[in-house]
Amino acid sequence: MRLLLAVLTMGVVASIAPVPPEGTIEEFVARELPASGAPGVAYAVITDGEITTLRGHGVVEKGSTTEVTPDTPFLTGSISKSFTALAVIQLVERGEVDLDTGIGAYVEEFTDQPAGSITVRQLLDHTSGYSTLQGNSTRTAADGADDDLAHRVAGLAADAPAHRPGERWEYSNANYLILGRAVEVVSGQSYQAYVSQHIFEPLGMTHSFVADGDTHDSMATGHTPWFGTKRPVVGSPPGPGTAPAGGVVASAGDLALYLQMMMNGKDDVVTAHDKAQMMTPAGAVSPSYGFGWFLDPTSGTVWHDGSTPGFETLATMEPEERSGVVVLVNAGSGMGFGETVGLRNGITARALGLDDDGAGSALPRQALFLGAALLPLGYLLSIVWAWRQRARIRAKSGFSGLFSLWFPLLTTSAAAWVWLVLVPRLFGAPLSTIRVFSPDFGLALIASGVGGVVWAVSRLAVAYSGRSDT
Repeated sequence: MRLLLAVLTMGVVASIAPVPPEGTIEEFVARELPASGAPGVAYAVITDGEITTLRGHGVVEKGSTTEVTPDTPFLTGSISKSFTALAVIQLVERGEVDLDTGIGAYVEEFTDQPAGSITVRQLLDHTSGYSTLQGNSTRTAADGADDDLAHRVAGLAADAPAHRPGERWEYSNANYLILGRAVEVVSGQSYQAYVSQHIFEPLGMTHSFVADGDTHDSMATGHTPWFGTKRPVVGSPPGPGTAPAGGVVASAGDLALYLQMMMNGKDDVVTAHDKAQMMTPAGAVSPSYGFGWFLDPTSGTVWHDGSTPGFETLATMEPEERSGVVVLVNAGSGMGFGETVGLRNGITARALGLDDDGAGSALPRQALFLGAALLPLGYLLSIVWAWRQRARIRAKSGFSGLFSLWFPLLTTSAAAWVWLVLVPRLFGAPLSTIRVFSPDFGLALIASGVGGVVWAVSRLAVAYSGRSDT
C-alpha cells in the first residue's frame, strides 16, 4: 500500500531542483543504502528490451548473514495493482468482462448497492469514487483464510463511495480489492491461483507468488522504522485479503521479466494493443493514471511504487525506449529519518539516465515526527511541575482561576482530536494502519494525543483533591 510519504508530500514537503545523477549505481548504493538504514536492496535494469543488470546488496534481515540476491522475493506492495489490472484485461480479451459494465454484474454483493453501478473501467483508473481512506480502512478481521478477500469486498459493497463515480480521481486500494474479487468470481479461481497460472507461469516468474498468510523462508524480511532504527516486522505475514492491492511477492529478476513483457510490443500474455492501453491516460479525469500504472507525460515514464509494512518498492518503464528498472527495499521509511525514497529514486535515475529528483527536504517530516515524539515528554514534565506547584494551583479561585483550571482540558481535548483523528486523515489512513506501517510515529501520535488530556486532568485532580481535604 503506498501510504505515508506519498500523502505527506501533498503541500508539505519542500521540493528540490532535480540534478543529473553523479557516479555509478554501485557507488550510489554503497553510499545511500547505509544512510537509509535498510538492511538490503535488489534491483534490475532493462535496456533496449534486454535485462542488462541484476544486483542484490545487503542482507535479507537485520543481523542475518544471508545476502540479498536478484532472486530474493520481496513483497512488492502496490506494484501488485498492475498484476490485477493485467488479469482483468485478460478477462476482457476473452469476452468475460466488459470495461464499461457495472461491477454489480460480476460481484453479486454489489447488486442493488450504491456502488453497484461503478464500472470496471472506473475501478481500474481510480475514478470510482472510493477514497484513499476507505481503501486503507480495515472492515473485517483478517485471519489468513481463503475467503478473506470475499469478506473484505462484501464490506466495501455495503459502503457508499465517498464521491460520485467518474467525477474525480482518488487513489484507493478499495478499487483493486474489488477487481481482484471480480477476477475470482469470473474465472472461478482464487486470485492467487489465477495470477500464478496466467501471469507468473507464462513469464517464467519462478521466484514469485501471491501472499497467502504463510511464512516463506525464501523471502526478505520487512523492517519498519523505530525511532531512528529499523526493526524486523513481527506477526502474521499478509494474506489473501489484501493481495490484489498489495500482495504480490516477486524478485527483482522476475519483475524484470514482467517489465520486459509490458514493453516488448508483442501479443503474448495480453495483446500489444492492450498493453499500450494500460500505459495510456485512462481519460480526462485520470490524466496521469492508466490501468494499474502511473504516467508521467513530461518524462514519458510509466511507473508504480509500493509500500507495505516493512517494504518499499519502485518499478519504472520508458516504453518508447524499451528500458526500465525495478528497485526493491526490505525496509519502510521513517518520518524524515531513514527514508528509502532517495535510494529508490537514485537507482532509477542512474539506470534510465534521468535527473535525480532526490527525496525533497526532510525537514517538514522531521519536524512533525520530533514534535509528536517530544511533546509527551513536555506533558510529563508539566505534570511533575503541577504537583510541585500544587499549593498555587489549589489557591486558584474566582472566574479567572476556574478558567485557568478548566481551559487546558478544552485545548488538549481539541489537540487530541488533531493528533488522533485529523493527522491520520491527512495521511489517508486510520491510526491503526499508521501504527502498522510506522509504529514509532503511531506511538508518538497516541502519546501526544493522550498525554495532553492526562496533563489537563491531572491539574484538575491536584486542584480539587486538595480542596476536598480542607
